[in-house]
Amino acid sequence: MKKVILRIGGMSCSACSNGLEKYLNKQPKIKEAKVNLVLKTANIIYNDDLDISEIEQYIKDAGFESLGDENYLLQKEEETITPLIIYGVLGFVLMYISMAHMLNLPIIEIFNPSKFPYIYSITLLIMTIPFLIYGFEIITSGIKKLIHLMPNMDTLVTLGIISSFLYSLFSVIMVFLGNNSFIHTMYFESTAFVIYFIKLGKYIDKKSKNKTKDAITGLVQITPHIARIKDKEHYKEVTIDEIKLNDILIGLPGDKIAVDGEIINGTTHIDESFISGESLPILKKEGDKVIAGSINYEGPIEYKAERIGKDSTISEIVRLVVEATNSKIPISRIADKICGYFVPIVLSLALITFLINIFMSDFSSAIVKFITVLVVACPCSLGLATPLAMVIAIGNTAKKGILIKNSEILESINKVNIVVFDKTGTLTNGSLSINKINNHCDLDDKELLNILGSIEKNSTHPIAKGIITYLKENKITTSYNFTTEDLSGFGVKAKDDKTIYYACNSSLLKKLDIINSYEKEELAMAEDGNSIIYLVKNNKVLATFGLKDTIRKESKKLINELKNNNLEVIMLSGDNKITATKIAKELNISNVVAEVKPKEKTAFINDLITKGNNVIMVGDGINDAPSLSSATIGISLKGATDIATSSADVIIVNNLLKILDLFKISKKTLKNIKQNLFWAFIYNIIMIPISMGLIKNVHINPMLACLMMILSSLTVTINALRLKR
Repeated sequence: MKKVILRIGGMSCSACSNGLEKYLNKQPKIKEAKVNLVLKTANIIYNDDLDISEIEQYIKDAGFESLGDENYLLQKEEETITPLIIYGVLGFVLMYISMAHMLNLPIIEIFNPSKFPYIYSITLLIMTIPFLIYGFEIITSGIKKLIHLMPNMDTLVTLGIISSFLYSLFSVIMVFLGNNSFIHTMYFESTAFVIYFIKLGKYIDKKSKNKTKDAITGLVQITPHIARIKDKEHYKEVTIDEIKLNDILIGLPGDKIAVDGEIINGTTHIDESFISGESLPILKKEGDKVIAGSINYEGPIEYKAERIGKDSTISEIVRLVVEATNSKIPISRIADKICGYFVPIVLSLALITFLINIFMSDFSSAIVKFITVLVVACPCSLGLATPLAMVIAIGNTAKKGILIKNSEILESINKVNIVVFDKTGTLTNGSLSINKINNHCDLDDKELLNILGSIEKNSTHPIAKGIITYLKENKITTSYNFTTEDLSGFGVKAKDDKTIYYACNSSLLKKLDIINSYEKEELAMAEDGNSIIYLVKNNKVLATFGLKDTIRKESKKLINELKNNNLEVIMLSGDNKITATKIAKELNISNVVAEVKPKEKTAFINDLITKGNNVIMVGDGINDAPSLSSATIGISLKGATDIATSSADVIIVNNLLKILDLFKISKKTLKNIKQNLFWAFIYNIIMIPISMGLIKNVHINPMLACLMMILSSLTVTINALRLKR
């Protein structure tokens, strides 16, 4: 399976996005398509044997246009306000000429309909034609969507415009044939102002959507346009596109890091707040990773380009954010279903209204009400209610260092009642260091560390990282070349031509039937908060190592806040029970499950879910991946450079307290969506019957109906934009 995100042209309302989504999902080689009205993108998963050009043809067949997959977030829908001003003035003049005689306003004698009906009629016709040209895009879009059997808001408006104009044109012809009574059945001003208000609405809509997209496009624009690259002994300025892998770049104080890379010379503090949400700069030295867009605070550094373009961390974040906004939460499916039937229902109601009024009133009244019903209906407010809020919420979470892979998370997290934490690297810093060595052989400590480091150097487990860091800090080399095998939940097996070694926990000793004479020693180290590693050679224990970790400064506050919100907290650890219990006690966690292997962690999570619980699993490291996937929501705590490697539903960058932010953002977003849906439903429920004339003594004309429709969409948009705060 392959995946692509394409920009879509020609979408104007929710009926468009829903229609295109349904059409694409019917195609045999497309597994799944999700269309986002706000970003105007389609996220498509398709078979390997399907070509992008074929997908673009599907989009064209549905009446839309594919604008490619490059820079899909940088494209802002800009539109100048000048035509709106010009047509606003022209519309005011048209309205004045058309209605001044009815309102007893001063009029130019030549435009007096009772004295000069021909001039009056032809003037209104001529002044309306520029509006038809101005709204030509709306009219053609409406007709195309009707031809493709995907009627949308433009279709409703187009039918209203055409009906109004053609009936007014008929009235002009009747006036020229000598029947001056038809002067009173011209609705050119309605034709003009419906077009004007729709264009005004689209202008406001584009401005609002651009503000909505700012939460995401800001991420794209974080990286600098220019970088300094090393050229022999000098540096030259180049554009970002000119940088190649392994190029050496320089970052001066105040510079933004151009690409993801590794420092090869220099020490500085780097501000990564744009991705991690941490306000304090981080110390970086030779060998440390740097991220594109972060700011160099102090001395000059040289760094080697490792990930550029689409492979960079920021590109990965943007991809995750866009994919999340393209996904849909359950609550939005109600609106989607209604939008699917909305336009055909409105067309039917408009036609029924027209037929009833022909019999009960006259043709002129019938056509006015027909047009009013068409233009008052607002599928856009229904369709925008969810995606607008989602784009803003997910963009905001990304800025806070919370990356959500699926928007459903923002709804399902409110149903969670249990939060399960891994210990090492999650509740603790994971920066383990060797705290104690108990030597039980004739080798010196340095040689034992050499063997241990040689075994662990290829492992990604936090314990292995702690050992290797300790060896580097103490300048101890690893000289053995072992063939290693990861024994999940037990440790690492290593061997050369003659010898088998294990770096393991006490559980493996039992499994291998090795007599453990050091249980009291292990107990003493565990009570001091150490994680224990046995170094074994040919079934003989050479030494025990105690590695100590420190609790994250924010862990205790997080646990207390979760418990205050009536959430059950569980620690799930593969570590020694005594060590895990000691850490749990410090954190005020009463429910501890220790000495569990990865499979047992997954089984534990599955058992909780089977009993009807909604479970968050928070973990770090490859061994947590199965349990993260099994949980209702998997949250992975990662460094900023590890984002692409996570299999969790949510990635938290560096700070556990962001889990509390996730709960808060979720709650506010759902509240905002419900408010939007309520307004959208209420507006249509009230305004459509009014436009049909079903409410006694309450009447509106097409111009007012169009203005109300714009205000409905605007209300939803403004309410969604409140989430930016």
